[in-house]
Amino acid sequence: MGRKRTQSGEARLTEVAKLAGVSPITASRFFRNPEALSVSKRARVESAAKELGYVPNLAARALASQRSEVIGVMIPSLTNNVFSDVLRGIYDVSQGSRYSIQLVNTRYSILQEEKLLRLFQAQKPAGLIVTGINQTAESRAVMQAMNCPIVQIMEIGPEPVDMMVGFSHYDASVAAISHLLTQGHTRIGFLGARMDPRVQRRFDGYRDAMKAAGLLDQRLIVTTPVPTSVTMGGTLFADLLTRVPDIDAVFCVNDDLALGVLFECERRQISVPESMAIVGFNDLEFMASAVPSLTSVRTNRYEMGRHAVTMVTEAIDDRRPANPVIDLGFELMIRQSSLAKGA
Repeated sequence: MGRKRTQSGEARLTEVAKLAGVSPITASRFFRNPEALSVSKRARVESAAKELGYVPNLAARALASQRSEVIGVMIPSLTNNVFSDVLRGIYDVSQGSRYSIQLVNTRYSILQEEKLLRLFQAQKPAGLIVTGINQTAESRAVMQAMNCPIVQIMEIGPEPVDMMVGFSHYDASVAAISHLLTQGHTRIGFLGARMDPRVQRRFDGYRDAMKAAGLLDQRLIVTTPVPTSVTMGGTLFADLLTRVPDIDAVFCVNDDLALGVLFECERRQISVPESMAIVGFNDLEFMASAVPSLTSVRTNRYEMGRHAVTMVTEAIDDRRPANPVIDLGFELMIRQSSLAKGA
């Protein structure tokens, strides 16, 4: 004979706790943060809840706490492979927790970002993950008024709204140019597309590294506000060759452009790396499998997503990180496309 199912409310939670052999506080913690319990206690509470037909009243809980159990995630693109890796990390960590992910796309628009932040503010999320650090004054004001943990991802800077996890795009770019310089290259072109704030910081690194070496030449710089693509890489490289036929290396702000440069070199019978070195950025999977393999700056995108969710959920449970800014760094993956001349 099955146990009698009572009406929803605190009494039922008490019955769940009694049947599971735990305190009501422990039973409540299971529905708020199951990871905080041992495996055996989780199993007992879950079994008791199923037997009694207990379903927590999430709406009442959200009303009482003035928070939903949603973590908002704001990214600028749903088609860019860079952000798919970040999202994989976010979903891998949040899976099985009490939190749901609500994903929105800002489309690289600061006005759309402001609009979506106001929408999240009205929904009272448990936490928020936002791409980048270049929010408008209005957006920052909304974020600061939201009264929930917020993590800015994909880069780091001196003034986090709350917390940050990422790396220095400027330093990564300087490292890429320094590598090309040590390989004997002096006419190093720069190819950039879309030119969002993170790409702008990569450009700043290129410019400063070339200026420090006494090699900065404005003719070596080709950019466009148009979204990036492999085809765009070939187009920008062709433009660069028209301007400066004697270039011997190219730094591309992402891997799509770098692959386009490689294809254009093949079409023009320009030998890589003997006559042209190529370096990309992000180190997507195809960079290692290209022929020749392509050098790129590897960024820890999956780990950014994982860290961001962990930082939000731990802050909700009053376990904020000692350092609100986590620098995951980067790694220059040196491959065939940037080997020294004659190597």
